[in-house]
Amino acid sequence: MTLGPVLFARYAYPPNALGYCGPADHAALLGAASEPGDIAELTHLASRFDGAWPYLELIAGCNGIADPLDERVVEAYWVGNSLLDRVAPSALVASLEHRFARRTGRDFESVATAVPLGGVAHHSFHVFGVYPWLGLLRSGTEGPALTVLDRCRIRWGRVEALDGDTVIVRNRTLEFRDDRLELGGFRLEQVRRGADGIGILGDLAVGEDVSLHWDWVCERLTPARLARLRRVTAHNLAAVNALPAPGPIVAANSWGG
Repeated sequence: MTLGPVLFARYAYPPNALGYCGPADHAALLGAASEPGDIAELTHLASRFDGAWPYLELIAGCNGIADPLDERVVEAYWVGNSLLDRVAPSALVASLEHRFARRTGRDFESVATAVPLGGVAHHSFHVFGVYPWLGLLRSGTEGPALTVLDRCRIRWGRVEALDGDTVIVRNRTLEFRDDRLELGGFRLEQVRRGADGIGILGDLAVGEDVSLHWDWVCERLTPARLARLRRVTAHNLAAVNALPAPGPIVAANSWGG
């Protein structure tokens, strides 16, 4: 399995390169995503992702794992695995309250309510339940809000074609209907697997399933891991869809990776 810090870098690099979260040294993170490097430096870089790092600490702590960048912890946050089952709803609410309650006031209630409705400590919860985009959609602001929700979540797709650093994948996009976020129809999307001669995944093949973050391929997905990503995404969609309008409107200071 890929080393935890390297796996983290593969998922964190796309929003970092766009300036949404983490340190400013994008090149260092891309290099880390392509091959193992200085693990201490990778750990330092990861700890500066203010959105993702507290979730890693929470998942690790609830599972008795000392290292937040243990590969099992990193996989749980980005893709999903059994470690999420041992993060008690009360622990997730307490973590979110510590981070967001003071600066959001009464708006925090919608975030806390999504947890007992089935929300779990996966990246998709942060995207759907903490960021303001669903609230903006429910208030009538579509367009960019829906695009950000779709591309910031960890998506999955099947490789249809390859051309250098460019990959064509077939995936499903988010749609917003009747105040609900839902997975819509399939489409072909052009994404990347490398830049400036540095590649994250160099030997992809047509027909493989991969994970996607923003406009980048992050890693291959086995059938079991693909099923887990689908399942945890469905759980968090159901949780935020069960919230009354206007829904989550908490504005985090960072995109969180």
